[in-house]
Amino acid sequence: MDYQPRVVDAQLAGALEAAGAVVIEGPKACGKTETARRASRSEVRIDTLASRQAMAVSPELLLEGATPRLLDEWQVEDELWNYVRHAVDDRQAKGQFILAGSAVPRGDPKRHPGAGRFIHLRMRPMTLAETGHSTARASFAAILQGQPVASPEPGLTVPQIAERIVIGGWPAHLGLNARQAQRLMAGYIEDVSREDVSRLDGIRRDPAGVRRVIASLARNVATPATLEGIATDAAGADGSIKVETVRVYLAALSRLMIADDVPAWKPGLRSRTRLRAASIRHLADPALAAAALGATPARLLRDLNTMGLLFESMVVRDVRVYAQAHDAQVFHYRDEKGLEADVIVELPDGRWAGFEIKLGSSPEVVEGAAASLLKLAKKVAGEPPVALGVITGTGYGLTRPDGVLQIPIGALAA
Repeated sequence: MDYQPRVVDAQLAGALEAAGAVVIEGPKACGKTETARRASRSEVRIDTLASRQAMAVSPELLLEGATPRLLDEWQVEDELWNYVRHAVDDRQAKGQFILAGSAVPRGDPKRHPGAGRFIHLRMRPMTLAETGHSTARASFAAILQGQPVASPEPGLTVPQIAERIVIGGWPAHLGLNARQAQRLMAGYIEDVSREDVSRLDGIRRDPAGVRRVIASLARNVATPATLEGIATDAAGADGSIKVETVRVYLAALSRLMIADDVPAWKPGLRSRTRLRAASIRHLADPALAAAALGATPARLLRDLNTMGLLFESMVVRDVRVYAQAHDAQVFHYRDEKGLEADVIVELPDGRWAGFEIKLGSSPEVVEGAAASLLKLAKKVAGEPPVALGVITGTGYGLTRPDGVLQIPIGALAA
């Protein structure tokens, strides 16, 4: 299948012009290798027997080749990091190496942090625009510049959204139907549970326990589920799983970039309202959650509450990809009085935009979400938001009289 252009392509090109080495990090199968290959002139896979033998005898051999040189799955031999750092120092040139990996290595005091030599790029599964399921009539870049939104209905129906949730944004799923994609996702979860989590630190983990934790994350996606709550929810046939065990499994899933929580925003407020500091739970792609729950498109359409949460997770995935293109960070907002915003995008200069996510697009639903966003804008001290928007599953893209944007997800693009 032909390569589908990714939002991160331009970021990779810019990073190679600025640093000696670029590290692409993301969950396995999200497309890191193919994206890196597009920008590289030579490559080597570090997880092969030949590479491991070279690493044991003469690691410098792995760095020889036309640049940029791709070192794929470099974290298998994380000592390679220091050799790359030395090579960057010695060569005094930009764009020497691309390191691609599907896990964050353990902290090693012998590994130099690489400041000034490495740029890290996070890669996630494909957005609806990248898979060709958005009209791209609503530009996220334009939204962050305070421009209005105006687009016809993109034609993405609720049943089609249910299919996109189940199929997800994995490049290998392009062209598959929901049943085929879900079978692949079930195998993906099985591999993570049986092999990947244990391989991280060489300690054998209970695959059934990992699967139950992933299933609990799926049931609690887009919520601030606590460790204790996940432990209770993930209790197996023996009736229990320790909170500390859940903590270890979640840390491993985060290092594998399977768990992808959204942290809480901490703005300056005009009032003394206390903020809720818990992160909101998300998986790297809603297809993971759907597979863990056994949720087919038909089942999601019969359970619109669950579908709404998975839809929110899909939108968060897309917004994170688009926000990263502007060096922006993504947060959520919750306070003790119940006021919330599903997504806060904070730009490097402190400007921000707030979004609510709603599967429906009826006037009542959008009106309530818009009122909540406007109330939040009044509470935040300092600069007013550059944009407030309600991201919906269906409907038109428009700018309301109160200035709040209505943005159908089927029209949103970078």
